[in-house]
Amino acid sequence: MKTFVDNAGRTWTVSINVDTVKRVRDLAQVNLLEVIEGKLLNRLIGDPVLLCDVIYAVCKPEADAKSISDVDFGRSMAGDAIDGATTALLEDLVDFFPQSRRQVLSKALAKLRKFETAALQTVETRLESPELDRLMQKALAGLENGEGGGEWGPTLHGNLSGNVPESSASIPETSRSAN
Repeated sequence: MKTFVDNAGRTWTVSINVDTVKRVRDLAQVNLLEVIEGKLLNRLIGDPVLLCDVIYAVCKPEADAKSISDVDFGRSMAGDAIDGATTALLEDLVDFFPQSRRQVLSKALAKLRKFETAALQTVETRLESPELDRLMQKALAGLENGEGGGEWGPTLHGNLSGNVPESSASIPETSRSAN
């Protein structure tokens, strides 16, 4: 069993067992056993709403005991609470499986965490890069000089009227009535 704390300060227990797997499948239409195939992990990480629905289904008996609806639960899930809940869910899900599968899932989870860390470091490095500052200065200078936005796209001033759709007054009556 793992725990996490939501943004309302409530502590939740994540305990994956056969009953939990069935409840999540029934309530959230997600089969937690698909984590072995690898696709489920991507779905959950890529969709925080689905992830919170799954976590709520996992914690539903506890939520019912605390008289907390799925809406109230969702309102308390953002930022670090989602991160903590995700960690608790994935770690307990790994522990659910027999030893042979647990080892494979543990390695997959470790690789995922390593990849996430590397990706965040790469983004941070790029954001701190003098090259990014140079590109932004170049784009701003181009905007000030009335040039195209360069690598940042078209300028906003001096060219708006050409992109605005015709008003309904300039559209012939027959066209307007067809809409």
